Amino acid sequence: MASQTYQLFCMGNPLLDVQVTNGEELLKKYDLKANDAILAEEKHMSIYDEIVKNYKVTYVAGGASQNAARGAAYVLPPNSVVYTGCVGDDNLAEQLRAANKREGLQEVYLVKPGQKTGACAVVLTGHHRSLVTTLQAAEMFEQSHLSSPAVAPLVDAARFFYVEGFFLTHGTPVVLELSKKASAASKVFAMNFSAPFIPQFFGTQLQSILPYCDIIIGNETEAEAYAAANGLTDTKDLAAIAKAVAISPKSNKSRPRVVIFTHGAESTIMVSSAEPDSPKVFKVSAIDDKLIVDTNGAGDAFAGGFLGAYVAGKSLDECVEVGHKMGAMCVQLVGPQFPWPKVSVL
Repeated sequence: MASQTYQLFCMGNPLLDVQVTNGEELLKKYDLKANDAILAEEKHMSIYDEIVKNYKVTYVAGGASQNAARGAAYVLPPNSVVYTGCVGDDNLAEQLRAANKREGLQEVYLVKPGQKTGACAVVLTGHHRSLVTTLQAAEMFEQSHLSSPAVAPLVDAARFFYVEGFFLTHGTPVVLELSKKASAASKVFAMNFSAPFIPQFFGTQLQSILPYCDIIIGNETEAEAYAAANGLTDTKDLAAIAKAVAISPKSNKSRPRVVIFTHGAESTIMVSSAEPDSPKVFKVSAIDDKLIVDTNGAGDAFAGGFLGAYVAGKSLDECVEVGHKMGAMCVQLVGPQFPWPKVSVL
């Protein structure tokens, strides 16, 4: 393992998605929102048994960063991307390994014997998805794993890093170590806001990482949550919010910070701290409603496409377009997956 090196190193919460459609009753019963992502509380815990018992479920490899890593691996040549996170020693972990292998993603999981791999209930209603996550083993990741013989050489050799915002709910010191290391070595560190509750409730953790971030990716609801949490006057102006994030203090001054906010089928906004008052707007090619199967993982697919293109040396504009292509392919399949045989998007 250590002899192999990978350009992109990703870290996050490995989860198996348990998907159901027509989940309107579940939204009502468990007090869920149609386009949201939350950590399961006590009142949500019975949802995992209920959906398996009463609904037709589809199991799909998930976890935001792992989805994006598989997307980047889809775009890039073999052995370009490696991913770490914590799993149990169970069948769910085996399903994740199989999905990663198919996409050409190498994993270096920390395995916790006797623990369950994390799961995410994905409740689909029309074109909306509500995510309810129970982290289980995922939140048992240990900082020492980064300096282990299997992982340390991979961190040292990587030139690009990507972490999901969800990891800040339990692993901020780990993200801080990785982001500081990347920044000091002038490597590229990218992070995703991941869900509105991250800027909302984990704002302190997010602000501690932000100075070391070169690329920030999010969607409109996450941008609005960031704006509200940070006292910005207009919580709907994506360009203004992107500018505020872009120009916030940055440790490594050798490259500008780039902020990208997607907005479903609406235009994507990109702002660079090099030109904070010149936001770029990228139109999204509309997909016929009949072709949309499932929006779960579309944001991660965008992030994976963007990162893959970035690692491949494409311009930022091209990276956004590749992100759009990957998102479009993803929503036409069940869960965060991509078509086979592989479609070239670069």
